[in-house]
Amino acid sequence: MSEKVDVVIVGAGLAGLGAAYHLAEAGLEVLVVERGDYPGSKNVTGGRLYLNPVRPYFPDLLGDERIGEVPFEGRVVKERLTMVAEDASTTVEFQSSRMGEGPMHSATLLRGVFDRWLGDVVSERGAMIVPGYKVDDLVWNEGKVAGILSAGDEVLADVVLAADGALSFIAERAVLRHRLEPKHFAMGIKELIELPPDRVQERFGVQPGQSASHLFFGSLTQGMLGGGFLYTNRESVSLGLVLGMGAMLDKGDVFQAHELMDAFKARPEIQPLIAGGRVVEYSAHAIPESSVNDMPRLVCDGMLLAGDAAGLGLNMGITVRGMDFALASGAIAAKSILEAREDGDFSAQSLARYEVALRDSFVLRDHRTFAAMPSFLENPRLYTLYPEWVSGLLGDVFWIGKSPKESLWRTIWNRVRRLPWISALRDALKVRRL
Repeated sequence: MSEKVDVVIVGAGLAGLGAAYHLAEAGLEVLVVERGDYPGSKNVTGGRLYLNPVRPYFPDLLGDERIGEVPFEGRVVKERLTMVAEDASTTVEFQSSRMGEGPMHSATLLRGVFDRWLGDVVSERGAMIVPGYKVDDLVWNEGKVAGILSAGDEVLADVVLAADGALSFIAERAVLRHRLEPKHFAMGIKELIELPPDRVQERFGVQPGQSASHLFFGSLTQGMLGGGFLYTNRESVSLGLVLGMGAMLDKGDVFQAHELMDAFKARPEIQPLIAGGRVVEYSAHAIPESSVNDMPRLVCDGMLLAGDAAGLGLNMGITVRGMDFALASGAIAAKSILEAREDGDFSAQSLARYEVALRDSFVLRDHRTFAAMPSFLENPRLYTLYPEWVSGLLGDVFWIGKSPKESLWRTIWNRVRRLPWISALRDALKVRRL
């Protein structure tokens, strides 16, 4: 059996739904197929969406008039960054009035709630969303992608948009990318811990409708590339780790991710914040973390890639972004498809306008700006030497012992001279490239 639609979108995540939102509005017959039970059922994120970059692509959805209808957990008004040593830590907290005023800068969300809501909005616009649908292969016609195949049934389309995640099977079947190495991915591990709303507000110093973001790096990853995160929600906190897959494999069979997570939760910086909470969800997810130089080709005859499938994840050192890129790439893909449809040409040459538009947008501009970040973050000293050094220095400054206190300069100099200066200078020079 076979049927024909204008566009098939594989994956009901933010990229796929973002594209369907615009394509359905334009009157195209759009089919979105999703392997999970509903949009968001298999999607995982730390929980924060940056709104300023994507608002221009979805003015009707994320503009001031409708923002109150969006099921966000809270407006992020507080930033914390903690450098973790073995038996100490250093935390920096930032608050600003502009984060709590005017158009919302960023918000926490739960993908199971947000994606399901967005799926309903897309359905109301006329797109067909089919959950529990596993794609087995692509349909080809004279060397051009012409649809998808599932359980022997074909769904033909003018164009296929692959938005099926970081390990995109569809992208590999179209030979848009080769099988990537583990170092090009990270593993996100997350627990959703339920807490009463008043306890969340009291512990994190936020008001109803507000959220806090707290990021961690240092010894909690045992020298591996990665870090921890905590985002507050209305009635829960999202707590987890992001770990480089290559570094995890280098640890061998002795490494157990759940043990690292348990140790993270038991630390004195975390345990009081989640005390009395109940774990209601545990999830893990692959995250693209390769540089812009390792991204796949984004188009071929009859097909485009968007979101994580296109490698549009970015570790900027102090935060990991992906959701804003997914939404924007979906919107840009939709515009490119509509333009190709006007020309009656869905060849790779015609669809290449998508790559051009991405390069001109914040999506690939930000990736180019931070192209050196992935290799910089592989430096184990970021997770061992420097957190220990900073904590040791501050410990010496604040500690009052039995002996007379040394001058502040001598206290600092005693720590400075212990640094491995050659390595530290090399690392400092690399910072200039970031």
